[in-house]
Amino acid sequence: MTLRHLTHFIGAAALAGLATTALAQDKVLNIYSARHYQTDEVIYDTFTRTTGIKINRVDADDAGIVARLRAEGAASPADVVLLVDAARMATADSQGLFRPFKSAKLDAAIPANLRATPTADGVTWTGFSTRARVIVYDPLRVKAEDVATYEQLADPKLKGLVCTRSGSHPYNLSLFATVVERLGDEKGEAWLKGVVSNMARAPKGGDTDQIKAVASGECGVALTNTYYAARLLKSDKPEDRAVMERVRIVFPNQGTGGTHVNIAGGAVAKHAKNVANAVQFMEFLSSPFAQEYFANGNNEFPAAKGVKVENAALKAMGGDTFKAENIPLAVVAKNMTKVQQMLDRVGYK
Repeated sequence: MTLRHLTHFIGAAALAGLATTALAQDKVLNIYSARHYQTDEVIYDTFTRTTGIKINRVDADDAGIVARLRAEGAASPADVVLLVDAARMATADSQGLFRPFKSAKLDAAIPANLRATPTADGVTWTGFSTRARVIVYDPLRVKAEDVATYEQLADPKLKGLVCTRSGSHPYNLSLFATVVERLGDEKGEAWLKGVVSNMARAPKGGDTDQIKAVASGECGVALTNTYYAARLLKSDKPEDRAVMERVRIVFPNQGTGGTHVNIAGGAVAKHAKNVANAVQFMEFLSSPFAQEYFANGNNEFPAAKGVKVENAALKAMGGDTFKAENIPLAVVAKNMTKVQQMLDRVGYK
């Protein structure tokens, strides 16, 4: 961590007092995190070292964290909640599990479309990193111009070629809710029906499985988040890199609204006991230092304005130049229940 980055976050005066942080170890912050990335440990350790705030962390998946918060109620020790999808953030928010907070630093750093809709009391959640949902295709079977948009996934010329993970998975739900927001309910449901008609097989597996299915010839087209593809590109296993040599990637809708992006984000827990520490931690996550670790550690894109990160794998895919959509994720999240009902009607498993 550079002196410049530390100064950006805590200021020169605080830097001068770093030698006394041991005296402040009684300050604590309790985090419930669905982020299970080893590189995040550097972020936690650096925050403690530079602020004197000790972190206690509970790790689980999104569903487990939400269930725990609901069960604990007002007795919950959680101060900060970290989840890895806008749909999951919005669902937890709708269940009253977050409390609004205000931060001028976060308002300045994080674009409005990557945060909850603000109220007079502040915002309830905010994104800290983004990932694009891209199209992977087999160049021996599919032309790039035939998969230039999400809408083309329903084109009959892709009959028997499309593969995805479960339609109800939050990564797909967020994308589908965005498409419905753009197309409207009637056209959006017709689009989902067309995608189902083009399936090569029933939805199964995760995003990495979809990439490998295209490389093996089982599918011709699939959807994936960018960081899954980047992991394969950066893998030390020859067979993983061979998979990426067999496929091509398209950032869809570059001529229209842009490629769908999702977030990993954070919120202050409804019954937080250490609110000031929680907000300070949230501000730290928007700092250039933390943003660079998000990007390089898990192959995500920075959410904060003006932060540029050189990630060779993302750059190789075109991730340094693509146009991202700017539909507010808070608006998209309101479509989740409606889209799930559409998926049921069209038979999207």
